[in-house]
Amino acid sequence: MTQHTLSKQDYESFRKFLEDACGIVLGENKHYLVTSRLSRLLDEFNFSSLSGMIEKLKQVNNTELKEKIIDAMTTNETSWFRDKYPFEILHDELFTEIAAAKKPAMRIWSAASSSGQEAYSISMTFSEYQTKNPGKFSGRLEIIGTDISPTVLKLAREGKYDELSLARGLSAERLKRFFIDQGDGGFKVRPEIASRCKFSELNLLKNYSILGKFDIIFCRNVLIYFSADIKTDILTRMAKLLNPGGYLFLGGSESPTGYCNLYEMVKFKAGVVYRLK
Repeated sequence: MTQHTLSKQDYESFRKFLEDACGIVLGENKHYLVTSRLSRLLDEFNFSSLSGMIEKLKQVNNTELKEKIIDAMTTNETSWFRDKYPFEILHDELFTEIAAAKKPAMRIWSAASSSGQEAYSISMTFSEYQTKNPGKFSGRLEIIGTDISPTVLKLAREGKYDELSLARGLSAERLKRFFIDQGDGGFKVRPEIASRCKFSELNLLKNYSILGKFDIIFCRNVLIYFSADIKTDILTRMAKLLNPGGYLFLGGSESPTGYCNLYEMVKFKAGVVYRLK
């Protein structure tokens, strides 16, 4: 396989493109990451070098090329019930708290939802809550999953997964209860789980007030890729989308502290979540 390299000038051009396009800030020593993830696109778009690809990006607004590059560079690392504790907090604490408000609908946003595992895990958790607490919440649950990548959103909407991807965090019990065996090595999310989830393309740098208000926002393991200014902007705008007393779930290494003072930390038995002040 040909070893492709990037000049310092091309690397700096690409860093600027990626930050402008989706807010991701690359460090100064990520040449190998860029070359390894972009090399496979050379044949697809008939480029002889990465330098030629980056030069094309500067000259022409090629939407398809731009989408493919963002797909390649965004980390779509995900699993079912990732980190466990957010779903325990939903089940044991937050669903009951929101149900007590007697609202007709509970709305949850899964930002950077990737191929749908987080949104569907939330829906499954709600079904388990309803089984354990019959009649406690008579309203409907709406889960909005968004991502910048059209590729992963297509997978999310289809709701069909192979055994390898299902093995990442999904128990045999949940597989049996919440999926339909398609007989071809794939398993499809059951309609009652999927019907609560809607997926749409969204860049977190753009306006998202059109999404409406939410009781809970999941934005986990996303802020780590952004600059301090962009973190502040995203956290501030998400606060405007939360209902009074709404909750924000961040990744284990993420916190609004130092970026936005609109949230307060709430410690539950299972872990930490942030509440709108």
